[in-house]
Amino acid sequence: MLPPTDTPFAKLPPALRRHVYLFQGHQFLDRFAMGVSLAVTALALQGRGLGLADISALFAVYSAVTLTAELPFGGLADGLGRKPVFLLATAASLLALAVFILSGSFAPLAVSFALVGLGRALRSGTLDAWFVEGVYAQAPGLDLQPLLARAQMANFAGLGAGAILGGLLPGLVAGNAPLAPLIGWTFYDVSYAAGFGLTLVVLLYTVVLIREPARDLNLAVVLREIRAVPGTIRDGVGLALSHRTLLLLLALLALLMFATNPVEVLWPTVVRDMLEPERAALTVGLLTAGYFLALALGAGLAGLVSRLFGRRPAAMLAAVLGALVLCQILLALQASLIPFIAAFLVFSLVLGLSDTPAQSLLHAHVPDRRRSTLLSVQSLLKQLGAMAGLLALGPIGEAQGMGWAWGVGALALVGAAGLAVLLARQPRP
Repeated sequence: MLPPTDTPFAKLPPALRRHVYLFQGHQFLDRFAMGVSLAVTALALQGRGLGLADISALFAVYSAVTLTAELPFGGLADGLGRKPVFLLATAASLLALAVFILSGSFAPLAVSFALVGLGRALRSGTLDAWFVEGVYAQAPGLDLQPLLARAQMANFAGLGAGAILGGLLPGLVAGNAPLAPLIGWTFYDVSYAAGFGLTLVVLLYTVVLIREPARDLNLAVVLREIRAVPGTIRDGVGLALSHRTLLLLLALLALLMFATNPVEVLWPTVVRDMLEPERAALTVGLLTAGYFLALALGAGLAGLVSRLFGRRPAAMLAAVLGALVLCQILLALQASLIPFIAAFLVFSLVLGLSDTPAQSLLHAHVPDRRRSTLLSVQSLLKQLGAMAGLLALGPIGEAQGMGWAWGVGALALVGAAGLAVLLARQPRP
C-alpha cells in the first residue's frame, strides 16, 4: 500500500497517473465547452431584445430545475453508474445549446435554460465520484487532496480558456458580415455554436476513454433503480444529518456560497460603474478569464499549502476561510479600478484554495455506494446558500452599494471559518 502522505506524483503507479491525467483532460474539455458560451450569455439574451427582468427569470428557471432534480439524479448515478448518467447530462447540454441558438423569444429560451439545469443536475457527482473511487481502488491509503487539486486546476483553467475564446469569437464574426446570418439570432451565438461543437468532443471523449465496471442496464434494472431513488436520497440525507463531520462541512459550504456567490455574480456591475461604457465589456471579459485562472492557480497551490498544515484538510480550510474573510472585506473597500482588480484576483486565488480541502474531507467520510448522492446533497446546499446570498445581499447592494453587501457577507464567512475550526477538532477517519 502507498503511504498516505507525501507521495510524489511521479512515484505513483503508472495506471493511477493515467487515471488522473484522463480526468484532468476531461475536466478541462468539459469546462472549456461551458466557458465558451458562459462568457456571452447575457449579451446574447440582450441581443434578442430581452430585458433584465426576463434574463433574471431565465436564470430562476435554471436554478429551480437544478434544485428540483439534483438529489434524484445523484441517487440515480449511484445505481446506474456514473458514465451513463454523465452521458445523459451531456445530451441535455447539447439539446440546450441547440434550442438556444434556434430561439428568439422567452418561452423556448426558458426550455433551453431548463435543459441546462437538467444537465447540471445530471452531471453532479457523476465523474467526480468515478475519479475518487478509481483512486481509492488503486491506492487505498493515498492522500486525495493533491490529486483533487490537479483536477480542480484543470477545471478552472478550462473555464478561463473558454471565457477568452467565447469573448473573442463574436468580434471575429461581427467583423465578417457575410458570416453573421449563418450563426443564429445575434453574432454572439457563434460562441454557442462553438460550445455545441466542443460538447460533442466531450461526448466522444467520455464514450471512448472513460471506463467503469460494466453494469447490467436493461429496462428492468433501469426501472428498479428509478424506483429505488427515493430510498437512496433518504439514506444519503440521513447520513449527512447523522454524521457530525459531514453536517458541519455541508453547513460550512452553504455559508461559504452565501458570502461569495454575490461577489462572483455581481462584481461586473461594480467594474462597469468604474469604466466608460465602451471599455466595460472588454475589461469584464478579460477579468472573467483572470478570475477563472486565479481560481485555477489557487487550486494548483492547494497541495503545497496542504503540506504546510501537515495534510490536515480541516485545519487548512479554517486558515483559508480566515484569509478569505480579510480578502472579501478588502475587496468591499475598493473604490477605484486597479486596486479593485488586484483585490479581486487575490480573493479569487484564495477562494480557489478552499475547494480541495473541503472535497477531501467529504470524500474521506462518504462510502462509495452513497458518494454521488452526497455530492448531490452538497451541490444542493451550495446552490441554496448561493441563492439565499443573492436574495439577501442583492437588495443591500442596490440600496447601500455592493461594498456594504460584501461586507455583510463576510460575517457569514466568519461563521464558516468557525465551523472549520470545529471540523479540525473532529477525529480523523
